[in-house]
Amino acid sequence: MQSQKVTLMLDSVRRLIRRGATTRAMNVLHKGRPADVAQVLHGLNELDRHAVFAALSQHDRELAANSLSELGVEEGIELLDTLSPEDIAQVLQELPSDDAALFLEKFSDELRERLLDLMKIEASTDVQELLSFAEYTAGRIMTPDVFALTEDLTVGEAVSAIQKASSDIELVFYLYIVDDRSHLVGVVSLRQLLLVPPTTPLKKIMSTDVISVRTETDQEEVARIVARYNLLGVPVVDSENKLVGVVTVDDVLDVIREEATEDIYALAGVSSDDNALSAPIRSVKLRLPWLLVNLATAILASTVVHLFEGTIARVTVLAALMPIVAGMGGNAATQTLAVIVRGLALGEVTWENSRRVIFKEALVALANGLATGIVAAFMVWLWYGANTKMAIIGGIIALAMINNMLIAGIAGTAIPLVLKKLKADPALASTVFVTTCTDIGGFMSFLGLATLLLKFLA
Repeated sequence: MQSQKVTLMLDSVRRLIRRGATTRAMNVLHKGRPADVAQVLHGLNELDRHAVFAALSQHDRELAANSLSELGVEEGIELLDTLSPEDIAQVLQELPSDDAALFLEKFSDELRERLLDLMKIEASTDVQELLSFAEYTAGRIMTPDVFALTEDLTVGEAVSAIQKASSDIELVFYLYIVDDRSHLVGVVSLRQLLLVPPTTPLKKIMSTDVISVRTETDQEEVARIVARYNLLGVPVVDSENKLVGVVTVDDVLDVIREEATEDIYALAGVSSDDNALSAPIRSVKLRLPWLLVNLATAILASTVVHLFEGTIARVTVLAALMPIVAGMGGNAATQTLAVIVRGLALGEVTWENSRRVIFKEALVALANGLATGIVAAFMVWLWYGANTKMAIIGGIIALAMINNMLIAGIAGTAIPLVLKKLKADPALASTVFVTTCTDIGGFMSFLGLATLLLKFLA
């Protein structure tokens, strides 16, 4: 039902904009939620998208800002770039400070300073505070406007304070309790406030076992904590345990989506800045460097093949069978990489348990290699003729496949672990390195064994 509504909105806006009926197009967008408007903007061509957003930023800055947040940072920046600095500042100050910080960090230092000067003092102060924290940390993604009360208040006074709270304050289903020096000392659920007498002091019903994170905590760790303990929000404290903000579950969902996208792109050798609607020249610039790296590794693998040209010339059937060994190794490596990179992201795989993980993956690779190797040997024997020569080649391909599967399992586990240990993204370049290992290992195993047994094959 909702998708049909968005489709109708998109058709209407596209038609009205082309007729020049901008005001009527804005009236259509006003009937939708920010997420719906974001989908409409996403569905328009580049020219219409810029025109519609520019008009929306003039007619309804709040809707424009919220739609921008739903659209995402990369597409949002492209839309903001078409506006004047004054209009950009007007739109960004309508956003929560943590969302505004995500957009501002993408601008040049000079433009960022100008935009902060143009924004309202209160909004720019909060954003500057967030930008002072390192990227990808709890301090950067938190909302500083967190609602908290002192432990000396009663339940009745707490309820009254909640009712009088500003709409800009971030309030989840937890009420954070602080002492007179703003130290986080407890937490109370809103449900608890409704189940006890109004005269009850907060300190008597609050839980002192508060799950919190520090400002420098990595955002992936924050996401894991929220998921592990089923939280709707997690308070953020500084080095003195003073409450400085809160990371809500919607921020965590954004982190999970961004990290998952980044890992998927990295495994494929694509920058996370690339997307389906990027300009062709931009996509070429982002993808070409990794393709050149792949070309270099492919040349390295072909060099190994070149070493065995004499063997291939004498037993030409080897040329047709080589891709099987290398291809199966690559497929096995991709499976291992997917499991290990996910395990690293979720905290299941660590440097401490790496030996057990490598041993397990080696066993899996050995079993898979044995099974696929036997099948491949049997198929070669049937395909090229049931004779002694083909039986030997079948045995060679079986042994080469077992060896290459083992290489795939060990390399697919060890390389992401080493990258993680070196503080690099474990998905970054893993595919390139592991594929190189399986290509070289596969060709070396297959052609090397064939060369050793050449007198039985020629």
